[in-house]
Amino acid sequence: MTATALRTATVALVGDRSPNVVSHTRIPRLLDALAERDQLVLDAYWISSEDAEAEGAVRGFDAVWVLPGSPYRSEAGVLAAVRTAREERIPFLGTCGGFQHTLLEFARDVCGLTGVAHAENDPDAEDLLIEPLACSLVGHEAAVVLEPGSLAESVIGSTRTVERYFCSYGPSRHLDTLRAHGMRFSGHDTDGQVRVAELPDHPFFLASLFQPELYGDGSRPHPVIRALGRAAVAHAATAARPV
Repeated sequence: MTATALRTATVALVGDRSPNVVSHTRIPRLLDALAERDQLVLDAYWISSEDAEAEGAVRGFDAVWVLPGSPYRSEAGVLAAVRTAREERIPFLGTCGGFQHTLLEFARDVCGLTGVAHAENDPDAEDLLIEPLACSLVGHEAAVVLEPGSLAESVIGSTRTVERYFCSYGPSRHLDTLRAHGMRFSGHDTDGQVRVAELPDHPFFLASLFQPELYGDGSRPHPVIRALGRAAVAHAATAARPV
């Protein structure tokens, strides 16, 4: 395929970029692989959590990806980026800390649970939505069971997958309330703990506690990352279409 046939889009990478966060160091190779293997060119812009606090910081992008690396310097900035992508129907992916903060934003802004907190950010809070896991998943691989007919299942192409983690916190409380307001928990571990969430009424809104950035050696993007690339390109094409 010639260069003129490459499909392009812009993506906001939200997080506090660090050479010490493995998933961050994988990003350049993953983006190159998307272009080379899938002809999906994502013009990426890193936006720190503090910069994400600015009004409209991620508005106008074709995709928003909230990356691992929590605790973020600005919880408020990350939540603002999630909210903008959700409300303005921008293709969205949240991984690891991004998953946790996706649930936090939805609980506060959609469900009205304004007092819920993340234990990593506020360990003394009375109402923790995101709590320390009974067993840390740092450096672990584990099976994830995906619901048939979900976005996650259609993207991965199977109802079961084995994924890599690097986290010590997960959701536990208020999950029925989040479900009642439209969030679908479409992936669970073998003990039934939530590992994937999505919004069915959104063009592409997916969040995973596992890290697809850590799949393989980075030369073949995980299906979740390829799906984000396709959604971003579709968004760009729609935005460019004459009215």
